[in-house]
Amino acid sequence: MKKYIILLFAFLIVPFMAIAQEADTAKDADQKEEEVIDKPERPAYESSFIIDNPTDVVYGKNALEAQMEHRFGLIDFDKPADLAGIYGPEANIRLGVTYSITDRLTLGYGYTKYQRLQDFDLKYAILRQTRSNKIPINITYYGNFAYNSSEQKNTQPKINYDQDRFSYFNQIIVSRRFSSKFSMQIAPSISHYNLVEEGMNNDLFAVAIGGRYKVTPNTSILLDYSQPLSSFSANDPEPGFSLGVEFGTSGHAFQLFLSNYSGIVPQQNYMWNQNDFFGGDILLGFNITRVYNF
Repeated sequence: MKKYIILLFAFLIVPFMAIAQEADTAKDADQKEEEVIDKPERPAYESSFIIDNPTDVVYGKNALEAQMEHRFGLIDFDKPADLAGIYGPEANIRLGVTYSITDRLTLGYGYTKYQRLQDFDLKYAILRQTRSNKIPINITYYGNFAYNSSEQKNTQPKINYDQDRFSYFNQIIVSRRFSSKFSMQIAPSISHYNLVEEGMNNDLFAVAIGGRYKVTPNTSILLDYSQPLSSFSANDPEPGFSLGVEFGTSGHAFQLFLSNYSGIVPQQNYMWNQNDFFGGDILLGFNITRVYNF
């Protein structure tokens, strides 16, 4: 009799065990699906630049990005022999690299032709947009310091002390990937030069607005605008305006654009730019980046 009772009890409890197991399996599946959905959103941009400003892009740990940025001379329509500034004497170029220490932190170094600037930069991802929209935006810090290593006779204003050669840049990048096609960012910043000309302040506050719209899976339209918020009694800087296209692959990003910024290091553009885009001071430029994953 006891055997029949035990068998009956077993037959009764097995279905409940199966139901409980199915419930646990379904719960685990829901949790896994939620985890997948709540992963960080895909990067808002293909490159660490949106023309003249840094983006929120921080590559995975141990990734190395090689950078080449080039600005031709101002386009002079009265000198067709300059070929839209390509043969102009004011061309500027920067070569740089960045390395991802972690998935959130990169360190970089670059060398620029104009003033022989040597810059060291840091980028850190403070917040990352998630696919579930639990975190709706990216917040990234970018900062650098640059050293003017040109000969003293070529410097303007005149350098008297070694500390006069240093400049600094700090920026907070707030961005969002609105869709697979459209991304946008706003980035307040402060530029500081230890040495400036008379009538200028050592610090300049500014804000940049940039966006990208993908017209094909590998081609995008880029827009970048930088507005100084500080004003000087002399050498008041002009806003920066850039419009271009970007061609991206899994490892490369190539940007071709029109701009009025002839400098490349951000604080150089923000503090010293005297070119007026809508007044006809336009130049052709390009950026190339290549990422290596180790």
